[in-house]
Amino acid sequence: MAYTTLWRRLSSRQLNVVIQTFSLISIFFEGYDQGVMGGVNASPTYVTLVGIGKHDGTVTDTTREGGIVSVYYLGAIFGCFAGGWLADRVGRINGLLAGSWFALVGGALQSAAQNAKFMICARVVTGIGTGALTGIAPVLVSETSAANHRGGFLGYVFIANYLGIAVAYWLSFGLSFVHDGYSGVRWRFPLAFQCFPALILVLFIKMLPDSPRYLASVGRKEEARDLLIRLRKDRSSPEKIDREYLEISTTAQASKPSTPLQFAKILLGRSGRPGTNLGRRAWLCIWLQIMGSWTGITAVTAYAPVLLQEAGYSEVQQNALAGAINTIGILGTIISAQIIDRLGRRVCLMGGAAVLFAVNLIVSLRIWLNSFYDADLSFFPQAGALYEVSLFHELDKAAQYAPGAITMLFLFNIGYAATWGTAAFLVPTEIFPSDLRAQGNGFGVTGWAIGVGMTTLVNPIMFGGIRSRTYFLFAGLNLLWIPIVFLFYPETKNRSLESIEALFSTPSPFHWRMEQAYKLHGDVLAVPEATKRES
Repeated sequence: MAYTTLWRRLSSRQLNVVIQTFSLISIFFEGYDQGVMGGVNASPTYVTLVGIGKHDGTVTDTTREGGIVSVYYLGAIFGCFAGGWLADRVGRINGLLAGSWFALVGGALQSAAQNAKFMICARVVTGIGTGALTGIAPVLVSETSAANHRGGFLGYVFIANYLGIAVAYWLSFGLSFVHDGYSGVRWRFPLAFQCFPALILVLFIKMLPDSPRYLASVGRKEEARDLLIRLRKDRSSPEKIDREYLEISTTAQASKPSTPLQFAKILLGRSGRPGTNLGRRAWLCIWLQIMGSWTGITAVTAYAPVLLQEAGYSEVQQNALAGAINTIGILGTIISAQIIDRLGRRVCLMGGAAVLFAVNLIVSLRIWLNSFYDADLSFFPQAGALYEVSLFHELDKAAQYAPGAITMLFLFNIGYAATWGTAAFLVPTEIFPSDLRAQGNGFGVTGWAIGVGMTTLVNPIMFGGIRSRTYFLFAGLNLLWIPIVFLFYPETKNRSLESIEALFSTPSPFHWRMEQAYKLHGDVLAVPEATKRES
């Protein structure tokens, strides 16, 4: 049996597990590479090599430091669209293979960097690979999962994101003890370590089958049917499998190959597909990820070491607690996998925004009350007040607020991971047609890159200008996200990827109009595709 068809020996359950495992490895790479630079930037030998600070590791050129880190996201934006276009044309597996090669080469180049320019080029190459992997892997999971398990399966895959961040933190923590931190291995080994998951993908990703929906979209319908039966036979009845296949094959009749400039046409509302409203879908994906970044998650995670330092913890304690704070996201993702298919995407997003609003509001109220009253208000889980008093060198109060600050950081990370951390990456994989799904998911990855890059850039400015009152802003934004999600984002839980098309058959952007359209046209087999396009 050929190398590329070894999957045929697997049972239905084993096949699903293998697909999820390799998707998990892809997302692990993204999480690891996102978290590894925190430890790298703390290494004195790296700081001097790229010219961003002193020999003791003190960073003096924050602009160059930020530039080396953030150029990675530019590569990710290019990678998600280039990889998505490739995955829509030659298959999800081939797209993942290409992304894996960029990830492998980029990781090797980063670990071998000799100066700042070398590192910048290596970061761009790695970003391209990360963008492709992050854009394609969730699509593969969505297209191979049953409708009633799609969110949960992707939730379990995204455990790897937080696992990758946690491994990066703990690895950096352990290596900081080598030669008291003054060693090249402190930063070169963590950068080289990311080659390991990339190499696994390069060697073994071709052992996986492509998705049934991709196969049907390129006319390989018998292969699509055979694969769908293998994926579903342990969980679904033959009747349900037949119906799903008919939906896939019916929708595939309208498939058209995408072009490299398709994403630009979609953004401008000129996709050439009347009645599909692809532009609205793209902007929903972009803004969903931008909103997720502006919940305050980047500020909380980025400022965790600062808050812990101001609380009086030693460097070892700071690194250990920062690692624990990022590790707790794994628990939140497990919670997400359990609730997202039961409660739905909309409830998770709105409920998550409400929880994050409450945490930020507690932070903000604690600051406000502290400014007016001299009282013991330590029952407020409060990181903002810790930041505030540290500005005035009130060390006794900083120590008093430390346990509350840590509590807030843990609660915030769990709340975000259990809701927005999965849902914001899931929705973009569901709302595009099969022949554009990988490229369409690129809009979500683009929103993620823009949102994370933007907040990383402006957080220091906000904290420097309005100080810890920045948490008032985050509280207000989370409150704003609730009506936006309620008004404009449709519910996709327990709906086949083909029937979701009906939600966007109406020109109205409001979710209740989309629900009405779904009631009329949600049965793919009952309503001809041409009729749907004309509605």
